[in-house]
Amino acid sequence: MPVREIVLYPHPVLKQRCEPLDPCTEQGRELAQDLTDTLESAPGVGVAAPQIGAPYRVIIVDANRSKRHTGQGRFLLFNPEIVSATGRQVLREGCLSIPDYTGNVTRAETVVVVGLDPDGTEVRIESTGYEAVVFQHEIDHLDGILFLDRITNVKTDLFRRKPAKEHK
Repeated sequence: MPVREIVLYPHPVLKQRCEPLDPCTEQGRELAQDLTDTLESAPGVGVAAPQIGAPYRVIIVDANRSKRHTGQGRFLLFNPEIVSATGRQVLREGCLSIPDYTGNVTRAETVVVVGLDPDGTEVRIESTGYEAVVFQHEIDHLDGILFLDRITNVKTDLFRRKPAKEHK
């Protein structure tokens, strides 16, 4: 399947609530593969379906792709929901769809996420720390919420990314 182009803000698909999708359909299987291929080619740790132009409730998360953090592995979930959230942490977030900025965002420290795996089996994942933030960030995309919407103070919590240095 092809690697899909990342949709950039302010594209309207990023601000809409997405529809559920059955993983056991041809459309579900194709979208799962496209998300996997796109994550593999991107510098991020997660991608939500609207970020590749598909208005469906599907995400892929792999916190182990981070240089500074680890997670439990790769999760591709259809129709994920956060069923429990506890604690509080503030971390700097970035987004493939908003490549020029990062921001400090307050999130839950621990979340329990329920969704369907690519075979249609319900899974329940308890996640903490950085990985919990990634789940919350990607699930927000499914509801049309961007990390920019969660920043408390734009003057103190939004940062322009430095341009990448060229390697010679």
